[in-house]
Amino acid sequence: MNTSRIALVTGANQGLGRALVEGLAARLGPDDLVLLTGRDAGRVADAAREIAEAPATRGRVEGRVLDVTDAGALAALAAELGERHGGVDVVISNAVAPLHPDRSQAAQADAFIDVANGATHAVLRSFGPVLKPGGRLLVVASSLGTLGRLDPRLHPLFDGASLDQVEYAVESWRSAVHSGTAQEAGWPLWVNVPSKVAQVAAVRAVAAERREHDLASGTLIAAVCPGMVDTRASRPWFGDYSGAQTPAAAAEAVLDVVFAEGADPALYGELVRFGKPLPWHGGEPATEQDRMLVP
Repeated sequence: MNTSRIALVTGANQGLGRALVEGLAARLGPDDLVLLTGRDAGRVADAAREIAEAPATRGRVEGRVLDVTDAGALAALAAELGERHGGVDVVISNAVAPLHPDRSQAAQADAFIDVANGATHAVLRSFGPVLKPGGRLLVVASSLGTLGRLDPRLHPLFDGASLDQVEYAVESWRSAVHSGTAQEAGWPLWVNVPSKVAQVAAVRAVAAERREHDLASGTLIAAVCPGMVDTRASRPWFGDYSGAQTPAAAAEAVLDVVFAEGADPALYGELVRFGKPLPWHGGEPATEQDRMLVP
């Protein structure tokens, strides 16, 4: 990557997203720009200002209000960065809607799917075309995102699927949740499991189309699993969070992927945890214990 690099993180005014912005701003140079994005204008402005004024910050930090469920807004921002800066060097899709243990999963499904899946699809579609050679497009997912976490009946919906097919599968699942037929069809009760599988499948779909060209230019598209992170959203789900990482610690492994030289073919298009790919077909079908936002 050259100087005057442009990085963007979604869902970045708190938790892991904020830590990723802090880490990018510390590792990039004074001519580089990190865009911290989120939906709440006040929180975005406060977080951007605090990071910009921190002693460890070297790069420039700016806040941008961005609703990731607005595909038009994502496309407009990508077009702006393409026109003004010739593209973007780093995109980390990190936004997620919280799940609450005291509410039914079905009642929360739409908001969760719109952010975790709809936004992932829109980020891939909007920022893939403006990703600079040698750039990084990473989707923060989970170790629950391997195909083996789903009932085998559902594997054909995601294995080798195109992005359009992944979107169709997600909407079919959403419909089944609302009609009360999801479990009968084999879908796990806990919405974060199929959502994470679909996130990784979407990354794999886009990567499959770009692999040869991207690897030749040192460009990397991947899903990343940061591990268990102690955040406001995750705490209600942990019986014991003593072993969870701080957001800053969890961000380090993701940032190591961002700043690695070249693009490792073994990581390209895969779900990466602590620098290693997780087998796409691995894992066991989800159980009730997977109700937690397991990393």
